[in-house]
Amino acid sequence: MNLALEVQKAFAPDGVLSRAADHFVARNGQLEMALAVAHAIENAEVLVVEASTGVGKTYSYLVPALLSGERVLVSTATKALQDQLFGRDLPRLVEALGVPVSTALLKGRASYVCLHRVTLARQDGSVTDRSALRSLAKIEQWAQTTKAGDLAELPGLDERSPLIPLITSTRENCLGAQCPQFRGCHVNLARREAMAADVVVINHHLFFADLAVRESGMAELLPTVRIAIFDEAHQLNETGVQFLGKNLTTGQLLDFCRDLLGAGLQLARGLVDWHKVVGDCERTARELRLSAGKAYAGSKLRWTDVAPENLDAESWAIALQGVAKALNEACTALDTVSEIAPDFVRLRERSGALVERAENFLNPCKPGCVRWVDVTAQLRLVESPLTIAEAVKTRLLTASPESAKSWIFTSATLGDDDKLSWFTQPCGLEDAKILRVGSPFDYAEQAALYVPQDFPKPADPAHALKVAESAAIWARQLGGRTMVLTTTLKALRVIGEALASTFEQSGELDVLVQGAMPKRMLIERFRHGSTGGQRGCVLVASASFWEGIDVPGDALQLVIIDKLPFPPPNDPMAEARSKALAADGRSAFNDYFVPEAAVALKQGAGRLIRRETDQGVLVICDTRLISMGYGKRLLRALPPMKRLATAVEMSNQLTKVCTKDCLPF
Repeated sequence: MNLALEVQKAFAPDGVLSRAADHFVARNGQLEMALAVAHAIENAEVLVVEASTGVGKTYSYLVPALLSGERVLVSTATKALQDQLFGRDLPRLVEALGVPVSTALLKGRASYVCLHRVTLARQDGSVTDRSALRSLAKIEQWAQTTKAGDLAELPGLDERSPLIPLITSTRENCLGAQCPQFRGCHVNLARREAMAADVVVINHHLFFADLAVRESGMAELLPTVRIAIFDEAHQLNETGVQFLGKNLTTGQLLDFCRDLLGAGLQLARGLVDWHKVVGDCERTARELRLSAGKAYAGSKLRWTDVAPENLDAESWAIALQGVAKALNEACTALDTVSEIAPDFVRLRERSGALVERAENFLNPCKPGCVRWVDVTAQLRLVESPLTIAEAVKTRLLTASPESAKSWIFTSATLGDDDKLSWFTQPCGLEDAKILRVGSPFDYAEQAALYVPQDFPKPADPAHALKVAESAAIWARQLGGRTMVLTTTLKALRVIGEALASTFEQSGELDVLVQGAMPKRMLIERFRHGSTGGQRGCVLVASASFWEGIDVPGDALQLVIIDKLPFPPPNDPMAEARSKALAADGRSAFNDYFVPEAAVALKQGAGRLIRRETDQGVLVICDTRLISMGYGKRLLRALPPMKRLATAVEMSNQLTKVCTKDCLPF
């Protein structure tokens, strides 16, 4: 079979895709990418593709992959994208192409209800709230009828619900084949289906979790796959370093204590003084948390010496040694009852793993890694590699000619240079073939960029208030339809509160602020905008809202970015990467901070124009974009929008993009 020819036929104006996909338009960029993927598949190559917004990259990689007849693994950045691929895109293409392939969806343990732990949750004394008990009853009823056991099927379950850890399993507390519910286990069922399927859809977190601990079933799956595709690949490095490092949290310790006490009193009461064993572990966990002193919640403590910064080295060592000692005592206690029930075998494995982690942090940090401590309500000790380059080169790309795979990595934003160095270097893909496909959108006609020059400097406390003041004026002109993206949670709070105060009395617009309700509900409310008699919306958000948010049409016509999104200079990871670049004689600012800002800025700007008919304005409230030399490089990373020079031009442009549905005040 000539795969390239089959791909060309599928993407032809009168091909199968024109009859299968809604509003299909033959695009040169989409075909160019699809042919490059086909070539990589036929020649077992590594291909990196930056496909700008609007190219239609999902079909560009799925069509040649499905037509190839090979086993395929597709990894996405989030579970939401997984569900979209598996539930919408794949079925549509499989039917259109007429290919006889089976598909499967595989997520991590935390996405599936654990039938055994649902039973235990009813006996958990910590569930006393009436609302929680009602929710648990609904989960129990649903668990008896669900086939997949995927919590995404359960309507009304907040992803932040405290019940989720009680009704799902972890690698540490899963009983495996000795579980009384093993035969009906949804995790094992999903894995069996994945092993039998021709196309398997996973996510990056699951992929790297398995690469780190070989637990999810991927160890058996990956060798049988000939094509591996990573969508939203710009998140690969940051996702990978999370899992390829080591961490120990006081939350892990307290979870272990809860499970140990529950199993001990239920299955081996009187054989061990469980209250003393658990009490010692809980006490040392609290002492470790208290050893962080007065460090405020949300801070990251550098850890370049024997103890994290500003902490007493002796007190820190004593606290960490105390944790290791208490866990060792728990190991000894569990050894005496391990034959009574499989629960104790798993608890013994958990305690041993926790001892190993605690002792790891008593030793010096490994070369090529960085350590720090996250301070929240709990304490999180982290040791992380700076990049995933070594893991990719040694554990993924090394293969004999007989088992060589095709590796496809794609995203809308992978760098700001022709080599896509921002992505390829930390991911160990410098030798990959590179393709950059431009967007089909006419940005000069569809969008405009405004950088107001009368704003305070970004470091000025008045800056956030000025952003809120201006956003209120512009949003009022559009009747809502505005998204404000902030670079810090502090700015999120200030701008959100200021806008809420502005519109509270007048009731002109609804102000939606990240954290006020689940992300899914915020996006749904924003998408509906002023339809159905509802008020228009202003959405103020940070972090995860910079990417993966798709609001096409008139619901979003103005995106405001408060500051240039440089990484925090005092972040331990940023510092360590900067030092590594300096040690190689390179510029940390030019080779790390500016490329990071360019990619993040491009991601944020990408929220504005999502379809060929969209119209909108991007505002970046940071004068450094036009006053500093590096601003030109950042501007080149943005789509070629029309530039607005004055406030009058800005107002006129808003009037122009405001459709007949706008309700300006």
